[in-house]
Amino acid sequence: MKETEKVPEKKLLIVEDNQDSRELVIKILKNRNYQLIEAFDGEDGLEKAIAEQPDIILLDISLPKMGGYEVVKNLRLRKEFKHTLIIALTAHAMKGDEEKALKAGFNGYISKPINVHVLPDQIENYAKKTI
Repeated sequence: MKETEKVPEKKLLIVEDNQDSRELVIKILKNRNYQLIEAFDGEDGLEKAIAEQPDIILLDISLPKMGGYEVVKNLRLRKEFKHTLIIALTAHAMKGDEEKALKAGFNGYISKPINVHVLPDQIENYAKKTI
């Protein structure tokens, strides 16, 4: 790749009802070659995922209107989302929560509080695993 060629941006949808958490993720990822899209509840997240077709979805589990498990289930039923990288980004960090999320259709699991220093690498590591 030539220096003048730019790596195409990946679309990343953040579905998070907590504004502070959403803004933190945006702040961490804004200079990481992502086109960032925000959603504030499960229904909004599902609608934006279908409309925008993101490459990566960071999806909270506890959301108003429609929970993250229901959102991921709805997305996985659609052929265009069979291989989309969907990562649970959640405060549900009890024993067994990660396994539950993976069984529900998530490709990855990141617990809150977010570690600002490793979040971009965590996302990239999950992306490498799903290719």
